[in-house]
Amino acid sequence: MSDDQTAGRPNDVDLIVEAALEAGRIALGFFRQSPEVWWKNNGQSPVSAADFAANESLAAILRSARPDYGWLSEETDDDEQRLSQATVFVVDPIDGTRGFLSGLELWCVSVAIVTDGRPVAGVLYAPALDELFVATAGGPALKNGKPISVSQRLGDDPHRLATGEDMLKSFDPDFRRNVERVKHIPSLAYRLAMVADGRLEGTIVKRNSHDWDLAAADLILERAGGALVDLSGSMLRYNRQQVSHDELCGASAAQLPEFLRQLSHRRDG
Repeated sequence: MSDDQTAGRPNDVDLIVEAALEAGRIALGFFRQSPEVWWKNNGQSPVSAADFAANESLAAILRSARPDYGWLSEETDDDEQRLSQATVFVVDPIDGTRGFLSGLELWCVSVAIVTDGRPVAGVLYAPALDELFVATAGGPALKNGKPISVSQRLGDDPHRLATGEDMLKSFDPDFRRNVERVKHIPSLAYRLAMVADGRLEGTIVKRNSHDWDLAAADLILERAGGALVDLSGSMLRYNRQQVSHDELCGASAAQLPEFLRQLSHRRDG
């Protein structure tokens, strides 16, 4: 990796890659080993010993290297001091914990550096698949060191779209007939990476996703030629008081206007 000044400091990208790889190695040691599980959010969300171990590793590497950066992690109690810090680490030790606990390989470690509300460096590491996605502001999106780009869909090809069946039913019939709905992908970050590398044209994100699910994948998708936006078409802001988001759409730049039109049609209807 190069010393990318846009990523906060020289070697910031190397730092978050190192941290993600180590956290992924630790999490992989728990994979398919029936780790201890607890429930949070009033019993709605599982968290495992693997999540906590990976989070401890990320914190140890990142916070010691950059003590002046803020910290926002799914598995750390929120400290609002981050709001006063221009640059913040935004991490999810295991994105897709339900899939991880079910033995599915579609989970990843997500690490982003956010400066002034937008990600400037992002890493997704899917250790069970041996896939590493990296992007910096102003640079290409890479998968295992090679540039990736969003799908260059031809006019008659079906839209490969990750969305719920209930949402799909509300779209225009003509549009719906040309959609190939993709089976549920438990990791939202990995789903957005699939849009970035062209395996999907887009995904609809239900409300209540969080900064740690999105920040790294947002940048990777942007640098691959796509965008993650709210339903008004606006880019997301991170490290706010409120870290959850309303409905979103991630897609290739070419397909995004049509997807947003369909979502608008659904709301208007």
